Amino acid sequence: MTHHPLPDPMDDKNFPVAADATRAEDRPYTLKSDDCFAIFGVNGDMTAGSEGVYYHDTRHLSRLAITLNGTRPRLLSGAISADNATLVCDLAARAPEGKTDMGDDANEISLRRETFLWHGTRHDALTLGNWSLTPQTMGLAINFASDFADLFEIRGTTRTQHGTQETPNTTAHGATLACRGLDGVRRWTRLEFDSKPDRVEPDAAHYRVRLTPGATFRITIAIQCGADADQARIEPFRTARNAAGRGRHALRGEAATLITSNTLVNAALMRACDDLIMLTTATDYGPYPYAGVPWFSTAFGRDAIITALQVLWLAPGLARGVLGFLAANQATTTDPAADAEPGKILHEFRDGEMARLGEVPFRRYYGSVDATPLFVMLAGAYHDRTGDTAFIHGIWPNIEAALGWIDGSGDEDGDGFVEYGRKTGHGLANQGWKDSQDSIFHADGTLAAGPIALCEVQGYVYAAKIAAAGLAAALGKPDRAAALTAQAAALRQKFDAAFWDPAQNFYSLALDGAKRPCRVLTSNAGHALFTGIALPDRANAVADRLMGEGFFSGWGIRTLARGEVRFNPMSYHNGSVWPHDNALIGLGLARYGRHADAARLFDAMLATATWAERYRLPELFCGFPRKPGHAPTAYPVACAPQAWAAATLPALLNACLDLTIDPVTGSAIAGTPVLPTGIDHLRVENLAIAGQRVALSFARGADGGITSG
Repeated sequence: MTHHPLPDPMDDKNFPVAADATRAEDRPYTLKSDDCFAIFGVNGDMTAGSEGVYYHDTRHLSRLAITLNGTRPRLLSGAISADNATLVCDLAARAPEGKTDMGDDANEISLRRETFLWHGTRHDALTLGNWSLTPQTMGLAINFASDFADLFEIRGTTRTQHGTQETPNTTAHGATLACRGLDGVRRWTRLEFDSKPDRVEPDAAHYRVRLTPGATFRITIAIQCGADADQARIEPFRTARNAAGRGRHALRGEAATLITSNTLVNAALMRACDDLIMLTTATDYGPYPYAGVPWFSTAFGRDAIITALQVLWLAPGLARGVLGFLAANQATTTDPAADAEPGKILHEFRDGEMARLGEVPFRRYYGSVDATPLFVMLAGAYHDRTGDTAFIHGIWPNIEAALGWIDGSGDEDGDGFVEYGRKTGHGLANQGWKDSQDSIFHADGTLAAGPIALCEVQGYVYAAKIAAAGLAAALGKPDRAAALTAQAAALRQKFDAAFWDPAQNFYSLALDGAKRPCRVLTSNAGHALFTGIALPDRANAVADRLMGEGFFSGWGIRTLARGEVRFNPMSYHNGSVWPHDNALIGLGLARYGRHADAARLFDAMLATATWAERYRLPELFCGFPRKPGHAPTAYPVACAPQAWAAATLPALLNACLDLTIDPVTGSAIAGTPVLPTGIDHLRVENLAIAGQRVALSFARGADGGITSG
């Protein structure tokens, strides 16, 4: 996964998010636009901790605070707009010129702040109002600063050397702050104020404003982030806001829309859509979903691939963007420091000073064992959904390179299974999606020694070879298709022999370096259903256990079954509940005909969302049992919004509907659909099939049966 928690105390190179980097009790506001994100305090100021504007993994603005007559105005309310675009904070202050016979003299001066991000620029509109009965003269100060700190330093990594800060350069309308980094890059932040300030200092802009009763005064601020000579024109506030709105509208129009008879479901689905739009970033290869805000607002391979798979039925263009970006950044050489080998697919991309200098290994980091087969899986699924053979032809060399890694460096001992083991002491110790230090272990709790072959990864390899066989056939390569099909069949049998635990009637978590099974009950086995590697007579046994009390908390399937030695419902990977994990398991349940179980998972995730702030599913939450009238227990530093969590409800609906889309005939056929509890009608609008936009409807009949059309 994207998060790197629970570092070995003897190894400070796991790069966790420090506990105080995102404090649960603070609930800061966050905004994101492409490669820029911002963290705000509750009143819209940026004054402490991790607050600031970040651009390409550097904090370009560490302070922006407003005072009226030397004091901080009082917060009335603050909220981010429903579409995640704008933070609005309403503030109030006492009239500076004494009592004015108003009933509430503490609220005589208003200050509304509207803030959004666009093209690497923070835009603010400040509206000052006098609601007293007499004219008022006010001193307004906008204090600013930048420490140009690297994101990993803010997250808690210690750093002893820094770049050179330049003396701020002020003008009549603003100021420029800059720092020459140790990597030689000059990073700068340009502030521009309109209306013109009365005075600009190196760390503040000052206004003296006199307002008659009922009058208002408006200031706009543009804070542009950049590096070296790259300096675009700053767009006016309204122009930028309109352009940002058009961008969101265009992304929304690319995807199908889900409308149900349940208003709570609609609210949760709309939240998921808006969160995915916020996280989607324009690249040279198309749209790409960044993993999560704030600390994972960058390209991750595994996260983006799984997100694209989850929403492929609704938004296939996202998969194309992900495939194009990852193909362009595929490893071509061996670099142990980056865990790179030819054919491997990117795990994480960073562009900050510490990454450029190699102080953290994530400049282009390839330390995930699963992104490479998942890439091939996504390519096959994208072609099945769209029939876009021309695009597949263009990335076929990348697919072959990925398959070459799977059969080569990915299986160094030649035993037929893909294993991982980091090449240096600086990367991630565990390289599956459960990448925390204590996530892979034996039944007695002993941590597994590598190289480690994970259960789910063998499933991904199986599905990758099935997918590649279909692509090879579509490209007129029948011999290659036949060979890949045979390899997949052989792997399926080999996997069953090595991973099936007859005593538990379940798949083992992994094989350790000595090929000993880790006989632990984990949700990883559910991915064997998702990929289809599970033999049919094993699938029902796995499904029954996953939906039983040990795994199913009432809020979802836990990552580790209750009763296992390392079970802890408050852990990151050993007893918590991850929405995306449930989504993939739900798709696996549907693959083996258990659509009602998939609907049960949808109901559980929906219930979680209705308790969550703004109906937003978090990255994960604690695995305590569900109790009537009680909310699920939050995990304190869970990412929210987070891409594959946002994609969970749409993916589970797909699992319920048993829908097959044929791009050749332009048809969509529902097999034996099931509607979750509380949904009597579902309509899918603007669904792209074979160049057309179609609508589908599902309804629950009086007898409980589902009709579609």
